[in-house]
Amino acid sequence: MLGALAPAAAAGPTVEWASGPARVAVVELFTSEGCSSCPPAERWLAARVDDPGLWRDFVPVAWHVTYWDRLGWRDRFARPEFTRRQYDYAAAWHEDSVYTPCWVRNGTEWRPGADAAAGAPAGRLRVRYDAAAGALHVAYEPPAGAGTAFAVEAVRLGCGIHSRIRAGENEGRELAHDFLALAAVQGGLVPGPGAWTAALNLPPGPDAEVPRQALAVWVTRRGSPTPLQAVGGWLEH
Repeated sequence: MLGALAPAAAAGPTVEWASGPARVAVVELFTSEGCSSCPPAERWLAARVDDPGLWRDFVPVAWHVTYWDRLGWRDRFARPEFTRRQYDYAAAWHEDSVYTPCWVRNGTEWRPGADAAAGAPAGRLRVRYDAAAGALHVAYEPPAGAGTAFAVEAVRLGCGIHSRIRAGENEGRELAHDFLALAAVQGGLVPGPGAWTAALNLPPGPDAEVPRQALAVWVTRRGSPTPLQAVGGWLEH
């Protein structure tokens, strides 16, 4: 089935996923615990946990950014590299500023409910992740004419996380987070017979407060933040 992901190929800590040739969308939310407009956006994202298209048609990621931290509440999930990603998009869009909540779908500003283009051929992406070793192996077979230099990004996600906010715009509220980016790694893909490949290290976190974890992986053209093809899935404890 086009765009479908294969289930885990083996029991235990090692999982394998593979995309079909149609593009699997990457839906990104730039958000912050310090932003009073962000909780509704995060609730929309949380509702995707039971969406039948999850992992098959789209891979969601919530990036917590740092630029709200100075306004009364320090978001413990915000990272400078997540903020830089949003600025990279803004630069690609020829924009001077960034904002939250900001939705991005396949590298383009987007809003939930807006029409999305059908998945065009985007090549096949295969991933094997050994959680015990933190070893991630990636193989990408690009479609004809896709280019000659590719990179990969992998993000460990947390779901079912709760924070009690004691200051700032959301003071007194308890916020829930799903598909929250906990850690990310990047690397270049190396050409080989039939596929571009990479080996990355992404150890699982102890994260006792994270009820459920997932993994999102996508490929880009080198030097661009825009995903070309993606896979993802749940990681069992």
